[in-house]
Amino acid sequence: MLRVGLTGGIGSGKSSVAARLAGLGAVVIDADRIAREVVEPGMPSLTAIRERFGPSVVSDDGILDRAGLGRIVFGDRAALRDLEAITHPAIWARTAELFAAAPDDAIVVHDMPLLVEAGMTGEYHLVLAVLTDTETRVQRLVEHRGIPEDDARQRIAAQADDDARRAAADVLLDNNGSPEDLATAVDALWQSRIVPFGEALRSGTRSRAATSAQSPPDPTWPAQAARLLARIGHALGDRVVALEHIGSTAVPDLPAKDVIDLQVGVRDLTEADGAAFVADLASAGFVRVPGVDHDNAKDGGTWPKRLHGSVDPGRVAHVHVRAVGSPGWDWAIDVRDWLRADPEARDAYAAAKVALAARHTDSGDYADAKEAWFDGADDRLRTWRAARQS
Repeated sequence: MLRVGLTGGIGSGKSSVAARLAGLGAVVIDADRIAREVVEPGMPSLTAIRERFGPSVVSDDGILDRAGLGRIVFGDRAALRDLEAITHPAIWARTAELFAAAPDDAIVVHDMPLLVEAGMTGEYHLVLAVLTDTETRVQRLVEHRGIPEDDARQRIAAQADDDARRAAADVLLDNNGSPEDLATAVDALWQSRIVPFGEALRSGTRSRAATSAQSPPDPTWPAQAARLLARIGHALGDRVVALEHIGSTAVPDLPAKDVIDLQVGVRDLTEADGAAFVADLASAGFVRVPGVDHDNAKDGGTWPKRLHGSVDPGRVAHVHVRAVGSPGWDWAIDVRDWLRADPEARDAYAAAKVALAARHTDSGDYADAKEAWFDGADDRLRTWRAARQS
């Protein structure tokens, strides 16, 4: 199944997005609803809360006084940790049940307000964040939920800020306009990316760059790479020794094809050929590319590797799996660091890339043509490496 994480600050309109996605056919798992379910009358979590925080937080008819409990824990980190220790295990157990109950071909949207705070980006194929100006959120909380303004601002301040959400999310949904504007944006996202992503995940169809066209430097490339690496790390666990963002998109101020290159380090390439390794990466959205098992070495031989590609139609990415410390691993990192450190080399490479892309519009032909530039630059790279190591 395609796992989509949906987040947004309190009052952002995240619930409206979740409802729209449910109407389009997604299975929505609502973290807030689960959090309410596990503290309903008769549930073990409610008993534990009463024991920890006293009888005043539970009414005579056995219902949790959520507002009263909120006043106790907001601003008191120790009390909040105690509450989370009671409720979180029950919430995660119920969440796992609902994911397991969804059909294998479903698009499952996890409506998770604290996704960023919990560091859960790596658990989803795609993360959506709803962004709304603070003053608009305050107004909604006051007018629609009856929350006092000071409390509304305190709750907003206690959550991740929008910069953190931007870094964590693959897609940003602006909800400063009308409800109709938001619905239109959600519908377009569903048709153009979410549904095709689910289909590609099931079929194992990787995304490809259509041409060798160079894009201007994008300051969000490193954050995009970080999200992809988090998913790979979550999928592979301790089978991964190191994770690196490599290639042109890892070099500031360098134009590049809009393709994120990633390097996954393993102890030995035999690990990368294991059925579980290949299947786990595919399940995370990175399928094995058959027939690609090496790079051309600068000494005329070959450097072994394995290649996987992203199936996300909105983000082409290449995942190069190499043994840590192997010549191919070291060379990829050295080239990146050299271009970062040497503006003259970076500018020369940029000029070569633009010229080659103009002559070789096919991505494969372009990649082959770049080999000659690297062959010619290898002596300069070696000189830089030696100076760095001395």
